[in-house]
Amino acid sequence: MSKSGQSLKDALQSLFAGGAIIIALLISYAIYYLVLGNPVNFEGGNPDGHPMPGNYLAMMYKGGMIVPILMSLVVILITFILERFISIGRARGKKRLNVFVRQLQDLLKQDKIEEASAACDIQKGSLGNVVKAGLHRYRALENDTQLNKDQKILALQKEIEEATALELPMLSKNLVILSTIASIAVLIGLIGTVIGMIKAFAALATAGAPDALALANGISEALINTAFGISGSTIAIIFYNLFSTKIDAMTYKMDEAGFSLTQTFASKLK
Repeated sequence: MSKSGQSLKDALQSLFAGGAIIIALLISYAIYYLVLGNPVNFEGGNPDGHPMPGNYLAMMYKGGMIVPILMSLVVILITFILERFISIGRARGKKRLNVFVRQLQDLLKQDKIEEASAACDIQKGSLGNVVKAGLHRYRALENDTQLNKDQKILALQKEIEEATALELPMLSKNLVILSTIASIAVLIGLIGTVIGMIKAFAALATAGAPDALALANGISEALINTAFGISGSTIAIIFYNLFSTKIDAMTYKMDEAGFSLTQTFASKLK
């Protein structure tokens, strides 16, 4: 891919990320007010009153203004989990990586460079792109009479490293969003917890009989925000580690394929 094409792709991905965050916030606030805060969920049709018995939507609404922020984090999390599954799935290519690497090694042993390049076109994905770039350089260096053996090997290694460097940012794209959510979801939930406990203790501190409604609302706000924050952070950590493992496996296969290509090339040079 050309530098201009890569720049356009990066710009579109950044636009997608920013747009997804804004849309998630709008959707979350709409759900908070229109669905969770619907008067039918509360006794007497009053959102400031008690929730209807067993109505979990109203209970979530009592979590206060921190709830839609946590909801938006969950929506963003789901959006980028799906995006990473799709992107990494495309980057893997059509065949399993182990199968493709073994096929490549067999073709290289037989000096079937054109067949190996055709296999890369079929495989596609990041590994296919890296190997094809190396194969293109492989043929060019074979016919180069100006470089010695060591220089040719270094040139091939450099080509493979550069091709790999172009693919890695796409693989790890948006993982920082998952890691950020994993960190801040609990903290935002704790802010809601603290606010809820402040309201609960304020209700207990009233002269005479404590305000039961205010006390209940404060405790609900504290617990709901805690649950939301911990849940969002847990999901983010699980999928961040899952995607990181997949990316590490793909990177290892790129290195393995590049090593095989370089070793085959070196063995054929005089």
